[in-house]
Amino acid sequence: MTRKDSPVLILGGGAWGLSTALHMVNSSYTDITILERAEQIPSRYSAAWDLNKIVRAEYEDPFYTDLALDAMEGWKTRLFGPYYHQTGYVVAATGRAPQKAIDHLEKALSSISSHPKFAPEIRQLDGAKDFKDHTWQYTGPLTGFKGYFNRIAGYAHSADALKGVWEHCASRGVKFVMGESAGRAVELLYENKTAFPSSSTGTGPQTGTTNRRCIGVRTADGKRHLADTTICALGAYGATLIPSLGNFAVARCWSVAHVQLTESETDYLRGIPTTNVRDLGFFFEPDPKTRLFKLCPLGTGYTNTDSNGLSLPPGDRLPPPQDYIPFEDEQKLRQLLRETFPWMAERPFVDQKLCWFADTADSEYCIDFVPGTDKSLAVLSGDSGHGFKMMPSFGKWVVELLERNEQKRPRWQWRSTDLRGKDWSASVSWRIGQSRELRDLIGDKDKMIKARL
Repeated sequence: MTRKDSPVLILGGGAWGLSTALHMVNSSYTDITILERAEQIPSRYSAAWDLNKIVRAEYEDPFYTDLALDAMEGWKTRLFGPYYHQTGYVVAATGRAPQKAIDHLEKALSSISSHPKFAPEIRQLDGAKDFKDHTWQYTGPLTGFKGYFNRIAGYAHSADALKGVWEHCASRGVKFVMGESAGRAVELLYENKTAFPSSSTGTGPQTGTTNRRCIGVRTADGKRHLADTTICALGAYGATLIPSLGNFAVARCWSVAHVQLTESETDYLRGIPTTNVRDLGFFFEPDPKTRLFKLCPLGTGYTNTDSNGLSLPPGDRLPPPQDYIPFEDEQKLRQLLRETFPWMAERPFVDQKLCWFADTADSEYCIDFVPGTDKSLAVLSGDSGHGFKMMPSFGKWVVELLERNEQKRPRWQWRSTDLRGKDWSASVSWRIGQSRELRDLIGDKDKMIKARL
């Protein structure tokens, strides 16, 4: 059990790292330091470095429905409330949707339509007229649209939430060391002054051997940061320090794009529900400060697998490709706009990027101690594209781990399985399509540029 006055290092100042620091402070831990590679928070290395993220409680598994409902109460508190917008949530499938998309929509609806908190707040929508009666700004044909509206959902402004919680934690004594040199952990330190070897098979810490306590990290500037407990909350980058994490938590990315709107267009779309069309993509009301309208295509994402079978984000400070999304993703988003807001469908996309996250085959989180480290090294991973919404609650689950000295929930325990080299992305019930490799995307971009020359 971690003492309340012992030094704790948290690697990563993203949503889960900040939430962990927040709940540790609330639980009277007094010596907490966050190391963050970026120069400031919100960090461009966090998946939450973004305008907004969906906050909803539709899950096929009621376990996560209940957790999300609890987190949504947290979004309504004084600390998190300024960043939460309960615009409601429209979920739909088009008349051309594959059966898998329709099945998932029906399961999502079933998960909440019988729930006592949701049942009075759900409205089923069938056909273009229903959707337009509910959201008058939809002006497209909405071809074959079927779905529902859930009033108890919306989105959170993710980058602003990171900044707000960072400032709050700093005001309460949490220490921050930031920057590419000072804040980037490059090696885990152990009692014998060496790190576990990162073998060619990516095994990392070995189970079944003598425990070696992690005593902190060395950062890129050569400085040693010592701690009784080290918590790795590096998201998609976690396996750079703990290679065996990459055996079951895969670095994967999805496309993000925006349309720049005018002031009047932003006002016109103010208050629209967060809209998720299961076979195309999703979007949010425009951001009033930047007037950016964010869209994301739905699919299985992209990996960056090396010769050892590990997928990690590129090592560049700004991972390639920049200001680019794959052609097939652009086509999905264009079709999404033609169906909903055709006046926007041919507008240029701006601030295009790939958002990296840590993905697991069962979409379960990992909140546990790393085997073979005498419970001195914990890892928070596997957000699987549904982790940010839990930010108000997540840290209390880490505090539970530290105080119970074990992960009692089997679903959140460290996995011994090795899934490297296996493409399980299409088996996830809420994703459609086949995963591709980042190198293929870069090749596609190069071909596109050459074709235009």
